[in-house]
Amino acid sequence: MTRHLTGCLWLLCLVSMAFSDLAVTSSPKPTFTSAFSSKTTSPAGTDAPNTNKTMLPMVINTWNFTAANVLAWRILKQSKGGLRQTRNAVVEGCTKCEKLQCDRTVGYGGSPDESGETTLDAMVMDGSTLDVGAVAGLRRIKDAIKVARHVLEHTQHTMLVGDAASAFANAMGFESESLVTPESKDMWQQWTAENCQPNFWWNVHPDPKVSCGPYKPRPTPLTRWKEDRARNEYEIGRKNHDTIGMIAIDVEGNIHAGTSTNGARHKIPGRVGDSPIPGAGGYADNEVGAAVATGDGDVMMRFLPSLLAVEAMRLGKPPAEAAEVGIRRIMKRHKDFMGAVIAVDRLGNYAAACHGLEEFPFMVSSPARPDKPTRLETVKCIANPEKLNIVPL
Repeated sequence: MTRHLTGCLWLLCLVSMAFSDLAVTSSPKPTFTSAFSSKTTSPAGTDAPNTNKTMLPMVINTWNFTAANVLAWRILKQSKGGLRQTRNAVVEGCTKCEKLQCDRTVGYGGSPDESGETTLDAMVMDGSTLDVGAVAGLRRIKDAIKVARHVLEHTQHTMLVGDAASAFANAMGFESESLVTPESKDMWQQWTAENCQPNFWWNVHPDPKVSCGPYKPRPTPLTRWKEDRARNEYEIGRKNHDTIGMIAIDVEGNIHAGTSTNGARHKIPGRVGDSPIPGAGGYADNEVGAAVATGDGDVMMRFLPSLLAVEAMRLGKPPAEAAEVGIRRIMKRHKDFMGAVIAVDRLGNYAAACHGLEEFPFMVSSPARPDKPTRLETVKCIANPEKLNIVPL
């Protein structure tokens, strides 16, 4: 009981500190900013509100995963206004990406770990109840987000992990099969042939910068995180870390959010990133809206950027400002991280913020633009202040 209370107090402290950056507006009611135009000029896409446009229903997802968005939109439109279809839309949309192996960072056959195995993480969150179903480190099961849905609908738990999650999936009727493909095997073999570079180890011997291990803890004094990272840098980028995060909202403001990924390439076996963590990979609350995140999960999960975005909107910030809250919080500590957050309010106004890229693409389907209901949009990412070339007068 003491350990449980200590953990709860730690989480409360984390959330309390996270909210310290959120400024409460003087208005008693939330104010919303629409960002449905692809002609974004500011880092977060702050278009003027337009109350004449019908924003709902809608589907929005990270990256240019068009096929996933198109399928989710088609499912959402199966009922008038998308009613009772948001969960189906999110699950089937993300499943489409799993089957297509989007960028080899979603689904089977991508991002092999150090042993050459692909494992999957996924989550579904219901904004009406705040219930969550998630799986992490799922092995030998291709349908990660569908298994997460079964956790949501058939258990009182939030997350199942590893082999036990696979056993649960088998009990729910999912078949076990290898997630390794010739492409992922070649990827792993090339990595091992290059002395397992890069990797995620530090403070171990033999030197992880020139060796594949096995490793032992190095009996030397602890050094600063930046000094350790400089010895063995692993660059997180789009092609090795593209989570799909998706949000669907119907005309009555019912919201579901979902995520799916195969994690970081060449990760240490057992590693879990931000995608299946509520508040990190995604968060949804019908009272406010939803957010999803993608990027360097090991860093981003420490800051709960999706929860920060939703709570910022609860305090009255428009989606453009809300999406920036988590990104800027992370930038204070990790100026070299790569990541993005999409925020959507309950009315369907949306925006994105990002860092570590030139720009961040995302897919949107909604009636806001009748001429192009499904469209690819981009947002320019926030630059580090010290990287700006400022010419003194």
